[in-house]
Amino acid sequence: MHTMWKGSISFGLVNIPIKLHSATEDKDIKLRNLHKECHSPIKYEKTCPVCEKEIKNEDIVKAYEYTKGKFVVLEDEDLEKLKQENEDKAVEIMDFVKIQEIDPIYYNRTYYMSPGDGGGKAYSLLRKALETSEKVGLAKIIIRSKEQLAVVRVYENTLVMETIHYPDEVRKAADVPNVPAEDKVTDKEIDTAIMLIEQLTTEFKPEKYNDDYRTALLELIEAKRTGKDIVTPVEKEPAANVTDLMAALQASIDKTKPADAETKKKPAAKKKRASTKTKAKKQA
Repeated sequence: MHTMWKGSISFGLVNIPIKLHSATEDKDIKLRNLHKECHSPIKYEKTCPVCEKEIKNEDIVKAYEYTKGKFVVLEDEDLEKLKQENEDKAVEIMDFVKIQEIDPIYYNRTYYMSPGDGGGKAYSLLRKALETSEKVGLAKIIIRSKEQLAVVRVYENTLVMETIHYPDEVRKAADVPNVPAEDKVTDKEIDTAIMLIEQLTTEFKPEKYNDDYRTALLELIEAKRTGKDIVTPVEKEPAANVTDLMAALQASIDKTKPADAETKKKPAAKKKRASTKTKAKKQA
């Protein structure tokens, strides 16, 4: 597994040399743009619209546009100095919190942490301490010239670092338009919705979920590559246009209701009427 960052992390006086490895990968299928006429890959050249000529990398500088059309130019030396001043420092865990206190909206990217040379015991100490206390560590780290807030936690016996957004990077939910201020639903609608949720509740097994679009795209590419006929997938049954909320909930429950394993009991056969006695009882 490729090492993308080397350094150390500490809590208190405990210092742990670590390496970071990306825990996730993007499996999107990347398509190239070709010239329709000759199928040659399209080149994207860096050009100056004023000088009308192609620009080389050494002729490019970075700048911040502080207002429309006005820039502050930043030299590579200045940026490199800032980067070194921060990256040379060890990552320190500032606080410990309960993971339930961090809303998932803050999470950004996950990295596996492996111990560096001589860091095995301290690594195990932090892992055990986090597991026992049921807490996660909050730290700061610079990755790719950006200072990140990060969570250090345990996942399957491995320490992981989750970069998280700063509060000012999360947009306010109050700014989302057209969100109803009050719940204008009836008790019956709530009870029916909860019944539907319970009916669809299951144990989370990530392996049961697949990227159907990516699979279909790969099959299409392979079919075109090998010259096979392309099979059109069966279209899904269109959803019924149910406008009534209760009707939609009930239809959803009926659709997801598991089949009744028990066979329905047949109605008991009617007993035959007893035959009338032909002989009268003798009188005493």
